[in-house]
Amino acid sequence: MKSYLAAAIQMNSLPDLHQNLAQAEELIDLAVRRGAELVGLPENFSFLGDEQAKLAQSEEIAQESEKFLKTMAQRFQVTILGGGYPVPVGNGKVYNTALLVAPNGQEIARYEKVHLFDVNLPDGNTYRESSMVVAGLKMPPVYPTKELGNIGLSVCYDVRFPEVYRQLSQMGAEVLLVPAAFTAHTGKDHWQVLLQARAIENTCYVIAPAQTGRHNPIRQSHGHAMIVDPWGVILADAGDTPGVAIAAIEPARLEQVRRQMPSLQHRVFV
Repeated sequence: MKSYLAAAIQMNSLPDLHQNLAQAEELIDLAVRRGAELVGLPENFSFLGDEQAKLAQSEEIAQESEKFLKTMAQRFQVTILGGGYPVPVGNGKVYNTALLVAPNGQEIARYEKVHLFDVNLPDGNTYRESSMVVAGLKMPPVYPTKELGNIGLSVCYDVRFPEVYRQLSQMGAEVLLVPAAFTAHTGKDHWQVLLQARAIENTCYVIAPAQTGRHNPIRQSHGHAMIVDPWGVILADAGDTPGVAIAAIEPARLEQVRRQMPSLQHRVFV
C-alpha cells in the first residue's frame, strides 16, 4: 500500500439519469485534477427520486450506471466506486448494488446491499426500501490491492451494523467505503459519529461519499461526505453542497495507529 489521495464525492442526484451522470462526471474530473486515485460516488448517484419511477427505469439505470463507471475509470485511470444503483432481479424488484471498477475499466468487486432501510422517522417520513429492493445475501467483499490497500465495501444503512465492519477488518480491510444517501433528519445526529466509530473500532480509514440537499418535496439528504482516519480524525468534509472531500490515505498513519492501539489483536469474542 502506498500513500495516495482519495475522494468522497458529494452529489445532489435527482430523478434524471443523464443529468446525474453528467454531474458525476464533472465531480470525478474535479477529483482527478486534484490528484485522487480512488474515487467514491454516493448511493443513488445515477438516480434519486420516486421509487416507482426508478423501478420502471431500473434496466436502463443499471446498464447506463455500469457503463458509466467503467468508462470513467478507464478514461481517468483511477479506481471508482459506484455507491449504489438498482439492478433488476427479474421479479419486479432490484438489488441495491455497489460496484468497484479498476483503472482498466474492469469490475473488481460487487456488493448487493444487505441491510434495507425500513424505518418510520420522527419527522413523519416513512422509508420502505424493501418494497422494491431485495436484500443481498452475502457479506460485502474486501478487495486487496497492492497500491490502494485492502478495500472493504458497504452501503449507507450498513453503517449502523458494526458487526459488518468487524468482519471486514477481520478479513484484512484497511480502507472502508461507506457510500450513502443519509436522510437529513438522521444525519444531523448520527452520520459523523457512526463514521468515526467504524473508523476507530476497526482502526481503518473510512471514505464516505454522500448525497446532499433536496431531491423532491419530501426527501432531503444530510450531505457531509467525509474521509476519516483510523484514529477517528475527520480529514475532509464536503459540507452541505455538491463537491468533493479529498484526503491522503497514509499507510504509515495506519500502521502507527494500529501499533499504538492494537485493539484488533485483543479481540476475545470473534
